[in-house]
Amino acid sequence: MQKLKITRDIYDHSDTENLVFKAEPGISEALVRQISKDKGEPEWMLQKRLEALKLFHEMPMPNFGPSLSDLNLEDIHFYIKPESIKNSKSWDKVPREIRETYDKLGIPKAEREALAGVGAQYESEVVYHKLKKQWEDKGVVFLDCDEGLKQYPELFKKYFMTTCIQPSLHKFTALHGAFWSGGTFIYVPKNVHVDLPLQAYFRMNAKKGGQFEHTLIIADEGSEVHYIEGCSAPVYMENSLHAGCVEIHVLKNARVRYSSIENWSKNVYNLNTKRGVVYENGVMEWVNGNTGSKVTMLYPSSVLLEKGAKTDYIGIAYANAGQHQDTGCKAYHLAPNTSSHIISKSICMNGGITAYRGLVKIKQGCKNCKSSVRCDGLMLDNKSRATTFPSMEVDENEVEVSHEATVGKIGDEQLFYLMSRGLSEHEATKMIVSGFIEPLIKELPMEYAVELNRLIELEIENSVV
Repeated sequence: MQKLKITRDIYDHSDTENLVFKAEPGISEALVRQISKDKGEPEWMLQKRLEALKLFHEMPMPNFGPSLSDLNLEDIHFYIKPESIKNSKSWDKVPREIRETYDKLGIPKAEREALAGVGAQYESEVVYHKLKKQWEDKGVVFLDCDEGLKQYPELFKKYFMTTCIQPSLHKFTALHGAFWSGGTFIYVPKNVHVDLPLQAYFRMNAKKGGQFEHTLIIADEGSEVHYIEGCSAPVYMENSLHAGCVEIHVLKNARVRYSSIENWSKNVYNLNTKRGVVYENGVMEWVNGNTGSKVTMLYPSSVLLEKGAKTDYIGIAYANAGQHQDTGCKAYHLAPNTSSHIISKSICMNGGITAYRGLVKIKQGCKNCKSSVRCDGLMLDNKSRATTFPSMEVDENEVEVSHEATVGKIGDEQLFYLMSRGLSEHEATKMIVSGFIEPLIKELPMEYAVELNRLIELEIENSVV
């Protein structure tokens, strides 16, 4: 397989804004009503949007983590429609500028080679969505959320922002509930194992844009699916906002793996919310990489509702100059015999800031629960800062809980050992960093997504001096 040549320009370039509609900046009830009307939504969804908007105005900004003082929501365009055929199943009918962007990222190539289905969102709308026939024949549903609402209204009403993520969770889930657009809707029937991944890619292009895609995954009893998301945005001087939501329902004996590489440019506030609810003997796996954005606040969460439920998380965050990555994982043990395993790694240099912020909560009466947390921070210079804020709330004695944390710099002994074998300091540092992130890389053995693996290497390579 030919290796893609990946440079920052692939991700950071901007296209001409070919749009059919760009909302005036700022938050208004009129815009919420317009979005709902344009999409032809039922009355209950409009009311849900309006209730979320009311909650947004009532709720405070987050009082922890990175400063959001430079994020002026009144400057953000909350709904942007590109000039394209919505939800096309033919790549040739996608507008040329959009097609060229995704071609550079390898998305169509990935579909041809190794995916069960591909979705692509540009600004506020899904421009391409296709599921291979073999999975359609087995009853797998892979649509954008706008279309999912139309075709499966009862299923959508049951699961959309109800028992997993509610608009009242925090201020930005409320904002999302009011302005969401596009995203991915997946339903996997009972005992169906989708043995090829499904993938969606989200691209922001417009200045001062806001993107609020919604991902809703329902894995019915005994089913399995692996879903991958990638994302990017061009570099502008003006700030943009990404506030998507990912809701995953893992029913009895089901397994879901969610993999994501978030590569927003350094003018984007990435305030994403991801949560899975896991029923009896279900498994929720998170693989998460954050290599871009000005500010990221992201804490994938698993709610272990019934006995035998399990969650695994492995994530890495990379912060360079002017970046603040506040990431982590949360596991709520609400039933006996549940387990969680969390590994978080962070790298920072040139004054970048990383923080692990996690929570393990074990409810009283939930006996025989097991949880292990390991968070490691690597600083490549004296200007950067890596911190950990682990939290353990354990209300039951008959459990096993462990936590390990390390924060430090590359050791002189390591450098000396490698340099004594002929490597330069630059090469030795790169090798140490590669070993540090290896747990994440090995979880992404995706030939069709070479750019995702290469991106992490590129960030490190361009930063090591």
